Amino acid sequence: MTISLTRISTSALLIGALSSCGVAMNRAPGMIGTGPVAIAPIPQASAGDEAGLQRFVQSFKPRALASGVSPATYDRAMRIARYNPDVIRLDRKQAEFSRPVWLYLDSAVSDVRVTTGRQKAAQLNSTLSAIEARYGVPREIVLAVWGMESNFGANRGKMQIIPSLSTLAYDGRRGEMFQNQLIAALKIIQAGDTDPEHLVGSWAGAMGHTQFMPTSYLEYAVDFNGDGRRDIWSDDPTDALASTAAYLSRMGWQRGQAWGAEVQVPSGFNMKQIGKGTRKSTGDWAAQGVRRIGGGALPSGNGSIIMPAGANGPAFLILDNFRTILRYNNSDNYALGVSFLGERIAGRAGVQGAWPRNDRTLTTNERQEIQQRLTQKGYYQGEIDGLFGSATMESVANYQRSIGVTPDGYPTSILLDQLRR
Repeated sequence: MTISLTRISTSALLIGALSSCGVAMNRAPGMIGTGPVAIAPIPQASAGDEAGLQRFVQSFKPRALASGVSPATYDRAMRIARYNPDVIRLDRKQAEFSRPVWLYLDSAVSDVRVTTGRQKAAQLNSTLSAIEARYGVPREIVLAVWGMESNFGANRGKMQIIPSLSTLAYDGRRGEMFQNQLIAALKIIQAGDTDPEHLVGSWAGAMGHTQFMPTSYLEYAVDFNGDGRRDIWSDDPTDALASTAAYLSRMGWQRGQAWGAEVQVPSGFNMKQIGKGTRKSTGDWAAQGVRRIGGGALPSGNGSIIMPAGANGPAFLILDNFRTILRYNNSDNYALGVSFLGERIAGRAGVQGAWPRNDRTLTTNERQEIQQRLTQKGYYQGEIDGLFGSATMESVANYQRSIGVTPDGYPTSILLDQLRR
């Protein structure tokens, strides 16, 4: 799930931890909260933590009311607010290892997920056709987001949102952001789309089949089936899938344009051009000898070339629609997962190039050490956080140029050894 303030996703901020075990919500049209719902129990909190949370509930009320939440809605919803230690534990947990892109895609585009996606495409053919016609987003992309976010609805989350967001708003590392999400959740309840007990999702507030955050829901969710509610929680995924397409459309999805393509760059290619910072027309890339894997013309548009595993792995030409997927979740790995899961669901080929699978995974400490040593050598000025964004990769590439190796900007154990010398 991206990260703008309207959506948090599995990538940079929450590191893929937004989905939990599934929630079943079987409701008759027009009814709220009439069916069974699986809810994760809240562990016992310390007396001090629970008392602090309840003080927060009282002190936060004026702000919520000033934002348009009614006193009745606030009191009704916040009656179930409790301090959830599990939420704080998950918020503060940091992964020791970062999976390389090929392992990420092995899971994201697994044969089981592809098979399920094709089954859903057949089952929901008429619904997907209507969504595609209205919003211009191909059905395979909508299905791929669904598969990535909740495994096609199997893992919608089973934590009540009000206790989770109240805990994070009170005691989380990003209190202000989660306070905004809490207000949005209260407005969802006030609008009648669901009730406090059935407002269920993942630990950080992501909800429904395609894991919308509350602020994103308020701005982009749609009532596609016309039952008077924007229902992204129930077993019927119609509104959730349409809301995803509506979001991507609003974010700039260009109807009829591809997301990009896997490509091959020629020998002697100027590697300084690799990365999202360089954008050229596909005609310009073709003139430099960039070719589409499998043959055929490059898709039309303006795009960049990325090599997420460095010069020894596959290369991808990414167009504007790939950048639109990044608005859903600001992770190249995620966007590649959506793109190639969509390709496979549609019956097209997956990644054809070979990944450098013999390259071992770096620990978080080793990735931080790379940044520290780059800083010491004058190549990096950013935060020492072990996260390799564009600034770190550019610094790596500049260092690689200085020692006469291919400047692909990719962090490896070999690079770390070079920096240690």
